[in-house]
Amino acid sequence: MKINSTVILTLILLILMLGAGSVSAFLGFNLGSLALKGVSTPDGRPTTKFASAKTNNSQQPGVTLLKEEEILKIVKSRIDGKTKAAKSEKLEDEDEDINNKQKPPEKPQEVEEKLQPGFPVNAESDGVTFAVQSARYSGGDLLLKVKMQNKGKDSVRFLYSFLDVTDDKGRTLSASTEGLPAELPANGPTFSGTVIIPTALLDDVNKVSLSLTDYPAQKLKLDVSDIPVAR
Repeated sequence: MKINSTVILTLILLILMLGAGSVSAFLGFNLGSLALKGVSTPDGRPTTKFASAKTNNSQQPGVTLLKEEEILKIVKSRIDGKTKAAKSEKLEDEDEDINNKQKPPEKPQEVEEKLQPGFPVNAESDGVTFAVQSARYSGGDLLLKVKMQNKGKDSVRFLYSFLDVTDDKGRTLSASTEGLPAELPANGPTFSGTVIIPTALLDDVNKVSLSLTDYPAQKLKLDVSDIPVAR
């Protein structure tokens, strides 16, 4: 009796284990099926790929190929257009150059100097001229604009420290020069400069006189008298 009961228990345990294993396998299969639901296997068949490629190609618009003759015509027309544009620009430039050459150069307009009443005051000796063109006051000085020219055959030198300046009362005035040449060449151009006299020396003075001689020969005597300087 003891042996029979042991065999029965063993069989019962085996049956229970098989039942539990079957239940767990069934539950695992159901869980795996639920997890893979909605996942599809990629289609690896080449015929499907070719079919899809043909479908896509049929949807794309066709490419129109130009003939060789048409391409050559287009290129030639563009080259001709650029050549004509370059020629027209060149012709315009040449016409402009010709017009500029034909136009006579404009001569600079000479501005005539308006002389003050009583001017110029001139002096001449042996072909050398000395002229006072104008007188004006500026910055505490009297400025006498002077022009000199040598029409003689020999050059003449001057030392302007020997320039004598006197007023209408016979008083000697100090003066300085600016821009006057140290030497006048023979048959030379006209030179311009300025004689500067301080206004502090010109109270109640209406006229002044200038006297200049050449240096060192002192053969010339240039006397410019009665220059009006009244303010």
